[in-house]
Amino acid sequence: MRINGTTKAPVMSYTAETSLGAVTVRAFNMVDRFFGNFLNLIDKDAKLFFHSNAVMEWLILRIEALQYVTLCTAAVFLVLLPKGNVTTGLVGLSLSYALSLTNTQVFWTRWYCYLSNYIVSVERIKQFMHIPSEPEAIVEDHRPSLWPSKGRIELEDLKLRYRPNAPLVLKGISCIFKEGSRVGVVGRTGSGKTTLISALFRLVDPASGRICVDGIDITSIGLKDLRMKLSIIPQEPTLFRGSVRTNMDPLGLSSDHEIWEALEKCQLKATISTLPNQLDASVSDEGENWSVGQRQLFCLGRVLLRKNRILVLDEATASIDSATDAVLQRVIRQDFLECTVITVAHRVPTVIDSDMVMVLSFGRMVEYDEPWKLMESDSYFSKLVKEYWSSCRKNSTKT
Repeated sequence: MRINGTTKAPVMSYTAETSLGAVTVRAFNMVDRFFGNFLNLIDKDAKLFFHSNAVMEWLILRIEALQYVTLCTAAVFLVLLPKGNVTTGLVGLSLSYALSLTNTQVFWTRWYCYLSNYIVSVERIKQFMHIPSEPEAIVEDHRPSLWPSKGRIELEDLKLRYRPNAPLVLKGISCIFKEGSRVGVVGRTGSGKTTLISALFRLVDPASGRICVDGIDITSIGLKDLRMKLSIIPQEPTLFRGSVRTNMDPLGLSSDHEIWEALEKCQLKATISTLPNQLDASVSDEGENWSVGQRQLFCLGRVLLRKNRILVLDEATASIDSATDAVLQRVIRQDFLECTVITVAHRVPTVIDSDMVMVLSFGRMVEYDEPWKLMESDSYFSKLVKEYWSSCRKNSTKT
């Protein structure tokens, strides 16, 4: 049953992922391919389910055979006894109870097999019960007020691993993000860019070293107090079922006037003003009734309302058009002039105009300097830029 559980999970996840991307699958005419993969997963799961039931029936069949052999032996023994030793009524009663005992034995054996199989679900629930919980949301003894006031971030020999016995993902990173600066973080896939952002938001606590924001170690304060003071615009914008108002201001901390001001800066005011319910206009799950660019502008509006001193951009312009990209960059330059902006870039040119560039490789910081200085030397960053433009030229030649 444990093996069957491992084959059932891919079926469920594949179904969910395919249903979300059904439009893309049809657009690229890949319906037959995905349907074939789904049937292969179903067959693999059905094979194990069949073998599980076959083994159970194999066991039941042999238990029944053993019981009936025992019953026949007892009946023959009773028949061969001399007359008068056992009364006829007792013989009939013994055989009757023996038959019912056989059925009861088979019944309980079958249910014991079911219990042994499905107890795996209880084991998995028990595993979830013993998962370590996150640190406290609020540490009453340490709740700094008006923090952070500058947005200075210091990384001191930061080392991080995802599990106690796992290898280090970040290996001793030390640097300073000055207040009000724009810092770009680049590196190849698996270099540790996303892990660094996870450490800043305390999705994973450091194995050693620390991260200080305005001189305060982020592990010394509660998760709510930390994450409320950090803003992020992710690569994949997230909207929730509800209204425009609840998506712009989920905690209800801003007035309608402030929301309209943020929408105006995001170039969404004209669109929402034409809707019948305006701020109460509906937003479906994942924001499917809005375009990808509009969803990204919603995320920008949330950040504008929060007015935090630290902003993280996780390749926020990767999946939007050039017009939306221009709006996003303009708002960041104008309204986050005094904020510390950290840009995690998978496309290297995104961080060319940053104040500082951090280059990561296999969890280590190999370079941290101004981009123009790195471009003038034979640096790791300059090689990444050359590789990027070379690949762009090759793609343009092919098309």
